[in-house]
Amino acid sequence: MFKQKKERKAKFERKSTETEITAELNVDGQGKSNVQTHIGILNHMLELFSFHGLFDLNLTVAKADTDIDIHHTNEDIGIVLGKVFKKALDKKVSIRRFGFAAAPMEETFSEVIIDISGRGYFTLKTEEGLIAKMQDGYSITYLEHFLESFAHSLGANLIVNIKNAGEDLHTILETVFKALGLALDQATTVDARRDGIPSTKGIID
Repeated sequence: MFKQKKERKAKFERKSTETEITAELNVDGQGKSNVQTHIGILNHMLELFSFHGLFDLNLTVAKADTDIDIHHTNEDIGIVLGKVFKKALDKKVSIRRFGFAAAPMEETFSEVIIDISGRGYFTLKTEEGLIAKMQDGYSITYLEHFLESFAHSLGANLIVNIKNAGEDLHTILETVFKALGLALDQATTVDARRDGIPSTKGIID
């Protein structure tokens, strides 16, 4: 008989000489968010991620070194987001573990494949020339750093493919973050048929 699992909620704080970031998460939420990162376009993308993944997320950057550039803040937000998901999922009991989603916007679409395996790995596949795009102070390189930090902190194998990219970087980013939310929702969903850890090893670190 399947038993209802405990609430999958967590709070995680990270302080360094460069940033101070706090995140509160309810994996089984309604897609509500309050995101204040000092990086306007990233605020919007994380709101989309939360909405489409049905995660309740409060994320606040109390200290940032964005007067230099957004590199550290962007990367550290990825770390904190991964850590708070890892904490909320705890031992990953009964989760589906794997997720796949694709999201289109205009001519562009992105595919996201994720396995919450305990082993952090990330790869981003894009078309030639896309890596140089920058808009609103953000770029594909910053996206890559953010997602790599997130994947390693969560302990997930994350593969992102951006296809048929148009001229607008904002549109491209939207397809990635929407697909990430959808895929992660799928991977974190509790499967009533599985009573235990979704690994033949009996553990996901």
